[in-house]
Amino acid sequence: MGQVLWNSKPKGLIRWMLFCLMLLLSAYLQKNIILTSQIKKILSIALKVTIVVLAFWLIYNKLITNGNLKNFLVLIKELPAAEIFYVMGIVLLMMLINWGLEAIKWRLLIKRVEALTLWRAVESVFCGLTWAIFTPNRLGEYGGRVFFLSPKRRIVGIVAMVVGTTGQLLLTHVFGIIAVCVFVYRFTPIDHRLFLVLCAISTAFCLFYLIFYFNIKWLNGILLSMRITRKYKRFYAILARYKKAELLRILLLCLARYIVFSTQYFIMFLWLIPDLHLTDVLMLVCISFFVQSSLPSLDLLDIGVRSVTALFFFKYVTDQHAAVVACVASIWLINIIIPAILGSFFVFKLNFFGSTQRN
Repeated sequence: MGQVLWNSKPKGLIRWMLFCLMLLLSAYLQKNIILTSQIKKILSIALKVTIVVLAFWLIYNKLITNGNLKNFLVLIKELPAAEIFYVMGIVLLMMLINWGLEAIKWRLLIKRVEALTLWRAVESVFCGLTWAIFTPNRLGEYGGRVFFLSPKRRIVGIVAMVVGTTGQLLLTHVFGIIAVCVFVYRFTPIDHRLFLVLCAISTAFCLFYLIFYFNIKWLNGILLSMRITRKYKRFYAILARYKKAELLRILLLCLARYIVFSTQYFIMFLWLIPDLHLTDVLMLVCISFFVQSSLPSLDLLDIGVRSVTALFFFKYVTDQHAAVVACVASIWLINIIIPAILGSFFVFKLNFFGSTQRN
């Protein structure tokens, strides 16, 4: 019976989760609905269990059907055990550093809204990774984090998180565009005048993005100028509070993260495909990040996007396609799936209702 339920489609779980969410929203929107503490507790537990079960169900099904991970195991089985342990240990450690840096960044972003301990920030980041598993473009990550904040500060917390996301995307796009220009120059027959135009447009875009990020308060002014959004100014007023020095610290943390997860790819590619040149890996990894950030996807389906993107660009420098896909699959497992599993333990600390109590 349990096996049948485990192997059934998750439509029932999704419907139950949506039902709980609708009931929760209706409780806030309709004054005639009163939730007792007991009902709140039952609903909260039901939502948390549904999130965790759905996440584990999706992860389990994706892992058992992922042939790329099996190819990775085939590639490394002939290697010395000590070497495997050493390399994979470093990559796993870098995953913890990566998300630890994200927790520090989240704490810095939110300090003007609510003070969080570092551990509380770590809990919220990993919880968000669990939510992100089954939501498009990692939107669930926002919910997973802000439910660790006091209820009145959650929408402001989403705005603060957008600032951090903007900084990370800034670096992803800038480095990606530079890498695309290098790739076009090396591998595409293009008229030099057209190439100069491409470089000029790319430079203008990068400068605009950089100027916009360090003047994020402009967005606050734009929203205030529109009547439809002016009444919500209490939620986005935080945009005007970020000073350039703060934004620079946030961007440096984004850069540190970018270096860490890029290094993970360098290690795996140069380990499994030692004939590759570091500069080629650097260029193609930056392009892959850029393309992935520009396409809508689910974290669980993201492995397909990552694999196709990597295969398309790496075919110019290597014919070891199976090794390329295996590298991408292993990083996906380490950076997305394992943190999502770890984050499931923190889902039970979520606070859906109005108490500001801290666990």
